[in-house]
Amino acid sequence: FGFHWFAPSLWRYRKPLIHVLIASFFVQLFALVSPLFFQVVIDKVLTHRAYSTLFVLVGGLAIIGLFDVALQYLRSYALSHTTNRIDVELGQRLFRHLARLPVSYFETRPTGQTVARVRELETIRAFLTGQGLFSALDLLFTFVFIAVLFAYSWKLTLVVLATIPLYLGIAAIARPLLRERLNEKFNRGAESQQFLVESIVGMQTIKAAAVEPVVGKQWEERLAAYVRSAFDTTMLGAKGQNAIQYVNKLSSAALLLFGAKAVIDGDLTVGELVAFNMIAGQVAQPVLRLSQLWQDFQQVQVSVERLGDILNNPPEPTPATRAQLPPPRGKVEFRNVSFRYRPDAPQVLKQISLRVNPGKVIGIVGPSGSGKSTLTKLIQRFYIPEEGQVLLDDMDLSQVDPAWLRTHIGVVLQENLLFNRSIHDNIALANPAMPRAHVMAMARLAGADEFIAKLPQGYDTMIEERGANLSGGQRQRIAIARALATNPPILIFDEATSALDYESERIVQQNMRQIVKNRTVFIIAHRLAAVRDCDVIIGMVDGRLVEAGSHDELLKNPNGLYARLWAMQNDRNTP
Repeated sequence: FGFHWFAPSLWRYRKPLIHVLIASFFVQLFALVSPLFFQVVIDKVLTHRAYSTLFVLVGGLAIIGLFDVALQYLRSYALSHTTNRIDVELGQRLFRHLARLPVSYFETRPTGQTVARVRELETIRAFLTGQGLFSALDLLFTFVFIAVLFAYSWKLTLVVLATIPLYLGIAAIARPLLRERLNEKFNRGAESQQFLVESIVGMQTIKAAAVEPVVGKQWEERLAAYVRSAFDTTMLGAKGQNAIQYVNKLSSAALLLFGAKAVIDGDLTVGELVAFNMIAGQVAQPVLRLSQLWQDFQQVQVSVERLGDILNNPPEPTPATRAQLPPPRGKVEFRNVSFRYRPDAPQVLKQISLRVNPGKVIGIVGPSGSGKSTLTKLIQRFYIPEEGQVLLDDMDLSQVDPAWLRTHIGVVLQENLLFNRSIHDNIALANPAMPRAHVMAMARLAGADEFIAKLPQGYDTMIEERGANLSGGQRQRIAIARALATNPPILIFDEATSALDYESERIVQQNMRQIVKNRTVFIIAHRLAAVRDCDVIIGMVDGRLVEAGSHDELLKNPNGLYARLWAMQNDRNTP
C-alpha cells in the first residue's frame, strides 16, 4: 500500500481537478498583476499627478479583484464537490477490502486500533487533493515569479533565493524528530480510543463492579499521555515554523537594505522596488507553505503506514473463477485435519478425520479449549487447515468461494450480535428484500413469534444497541430465526442454547425436529441434554477426536469422555 492506491480515484476525477488547476492558474496570474499596478501608480501616477490614469488603474484593479474572488469561489466549489466524491469512492474501496479480510485479522487487533487506522484515510486524501495539489501549483508558479524577479534585479533575486537552502535545512533537521513524535501521537491516540470503546461496551460490567473511579483514573492517564504527545508534536512543529518565519524576516530585512541602496544608486525606481517586494512575497509564501507541507507530509507518511496495516493484509483467498455451484447437499468431511492459529502457537486440532452425511445431526462435546468451535470455524472457511482437507460434497473448501459457502451455512453462537435495526431487518439481514411472511415463518420456527407479537410495534420494533431492550432468550431466538432465514442446508449451533432460560429452551427444543429437518447440523454444547438426540455425538479432548457414537452407544463405555460428563451432570442434577 502506498500513494499509488489513490491514483485510480484521482485519475477518474482528473477533469474536475484539471478545472481546479486552471482556476488556480488564473488566480496566480491575478496575483502577478497587482504588483505591476502598484508600480505604475507609484512611478507614473504619483509623479505626474495623473488622476485620470489613477481612476482607470483602480477600476481595472477592482474588476480583476472581482474576477479573482469569483474564480476562488468556483475553485473552492469544484474542489469540495470533487473531493467529496473521491471521499465516498475511497471509503467504499477501503470498506470493501476491510470486509474481505480474514477473521484472523479482527481477532488479533483491538477494535479501537482498527477504527483509528480507518480514520487516517481522510488525512491522506485531504493532503493529496488539498495541500499537496495547491502546493504543487504554487511551486510551479514560483519559477514564473523568480523569472519576473530576475527581470527586475538579478542581485535582489539572489538575496531571495539564498533563503531557500535555509528553509530546506530546517525541514531536514526537523523531519526525523517530527516523524518520531507523530508515531508516538498516533499510538497514544489509538490506545486512548481503544480504551474508550472497550469502556463504553463494558459499561454495565464496570458499574456492576463499582470500579468507575478506577476506570476513570485509567482513562485520565491515557488521555493525558495522548495530550502530552500531541502537545510535544505541536511544539516541535511550532519551533520549525518559527525558525522558518525568522529566516523570512531576515530575508525581508536584507531586501529592504539592498533594495533601498539600488533605488539610491538609480538601479531601481521606488515603484519597481515595491513591486519587487510584493512579487518576492509571492515567492516566499509558496516556500513557507512547502515547509508546512513537508511537516504535513510527515503526518501523511505515518497515516499511510497505519492504513497500510489494513490494505497490505491480503483478503481471504478466493478461487480464480467463481463457478455457479448448486446448493450443497450437506456432506462434510475432515481428512486428517491439523490446525494452529499462528505458526508459533500450539496445534488446536490434531489429525481430525470425520465424515458427516447429508441430513445428519452431529453433537460435539468436550472440555473448554478442546477445539470444538475451531472445528466449526474450519467448516465456515474462516481458516484453512495447516494439514489435511475439509470437504463439502467432496469439494475442498480451500478451493471454494467463501462468500458462496457462507450463504449456505446458518450459524448461531452463544453470544450473537443484533444490529440497531428493526427485528424484521435483523432476521432478514442476508436479504433485505425478504418478504414479511417468510420472516414471520422463521420467527415461528425459532419460537420468537410469540414474544414479537406482544411488542407494541411487532416486527418493526427497533432493537437497541447490542439488543439491550430484549432478554437473553429473546435475542437468542431472533438469532436462530436469522440463521434459518436463508434456509441453509448446514446449521451450526455453538452453545446456542446455553444462555437460554428454561422456557426459551423448551420452545426451541420443541421446534428442533423441524429446525434440523433435511439439514446437516453441528451442535456444540456443554449441557449434554442438548445433544442427546443427535445422530452422532463426537467427543474432543486437547484437539483430538477421542470417541464417536450415539448417546446409547457412548454410555456403554463408562470410562469414555461422554459417559463421564453425563454422569457428572446427572449427579449434579440429583437432589
